[in-house]
Amino acid sequence: MNQAIASRKVTLEINGQQREFDIDDPVLPDWVDKGALASGGYPYDKKLKQSDYDEQLKALQIELVKVQFWLQATGARVMALFEGRDAAGKGGTIHSILSYMNPRSARNVALTKPTETEKSQWYFQRYIAEFPSAGEFVLFDRSWYNRAVVEPVMGFCTEEQYRHFMEQVPRFEKLIQQDNIHFFKFWLDIGREMQIERFHDRRHDPLKVWKLSPMDIAALNRWDDYTEKRDRMLKETHSKEAPWTVVRANDKRRARLNAIRHILLSLDYDGKDLKAIGDIDEKILGKPSKIL
Repeated sequence: MNQAIASRKVTLEINGQQREFDIDDPVLPDWVDKGALASGGYPYDKKLKQSDYDEQLKALQIELVKVQFWLQATGARVMALFEGRDAAGKGGTIHSILSYMNPRSARNVALTKPTETEKSQWYFQRYIAEFPSAGEFVLFDRSWYNRAVVEPVMGFCTEEQYRHFMEQVPRFEKLIQQDNIHFFKFWLDIGREMQIERFHDRRHDPLKVWKLSPMDIAALNRWDDYTEKRDRMLKETHSKEAPWTVVRANDKRRARLNAIRHILLSLDYDGKDLKAIGDIDEKILGKPSKIL
């Protein structure tokens, strides 16, 4: 058990009802257990079967290997951002993409909090240093969009810094597109009960407890603040050059498969097998205006 996380019992207002939640209680509350998958308007009442997931994922991962050969042959560059609330499944989705790709040219970027030197730099500077070179496939587990949601909600930036970021980011991303980088932005969306269930799972699994931070606990009562900042971010930074793709992620399996399909269908690589890729589930993945 991670002793750094203090015992916390909180009262949450969910759908107009007051709910008590103690993350240190090993028994998951019944209202969380029964409501998790359906939370946030999730369209399926059961998760995708593991056997179906494994079969579809293997076919998609074969296609991703083809993409890597194409990148090496052409010098093309791919970059994707994965954003979402804590426990939305960003890291797991990235892992499913990179599992069978050559790590020499396919990598995950998950930056820690900025150093004092980095704080004095242009905000985007430390992210630009991680951009793909010719033939590279780079995925960001959180990105510069920390300043659009997490930082203003948790008080890690000033209102002026937030406003300045929101003004700059559309122009910044237009430059990325103009430099011919294949650029994707994913928001993984989960319901509130699902987030609570995943936090609880992390708290009581000795292999996952490192994933749970004091900030996660502090964010439990700031759901609506996160929602407000998320909605503004999607509205003001969704553009023709850099559109957002929203993925309903209560079922991690469906979320991962559809995110990978979206990337594959957007790239014109050699040997592309449309039958193996399959179709996007439009109940799971689409534009912000459609999914949210």
